[in-house]
Amino acid sequence: MKKLSITIVCLLVTMMAFAQEGPMKFSPEKFKADLQEFIVKEAKLTPQEAAKFLPLFGEMHDKQRAIYARQRELRMKPLTDEAGYKDAIKKADQMDLELKTLQQTYHNKFLNVLPASKVFEVIKAEDRFYRDMWKHWGHKKRR
Repeated sequence: MKKLSITIVCLLVTMMAFAQEGPMKFSPEKFKADLQEFIVKEAKLTPQEAAKFLPLFGEMHDKQRAIYARQRELRMKPLTDEAGYKDAIKKADQMDLELKTLQQTYHNKFLNVLPASKVFEVIKAEDRFYRDMWKHWGHKKRR
């Protein structure tokens, strides 16, 4: 009985230690894999469709990340006068337009490799994935 009690206590201490471990570091590779897996599942892509679609999807995200990086730089840049703020607004608007144009271009490319119904499901799945991630992230931050 004493050995069982010690084993249970050790098990509980180990579980508590793992539970209190800080949040894991963000892994871009895992995030990308999780996103792709979610989209393939939710849009019900066949392996052949996924093989054609995922490289295009990856290309689009790489280009989007480059624009997001430029947006981040713009937001971090210290501004000192009205002309600088005005220029920053114009640049931010231009980058938003670039993102939408890029998205439209790739949606058209997606339509060349997938039926429109599946492209629509991909778009919905991507949006759902990001919303779920934000909810999950926000829940972890409030703890």
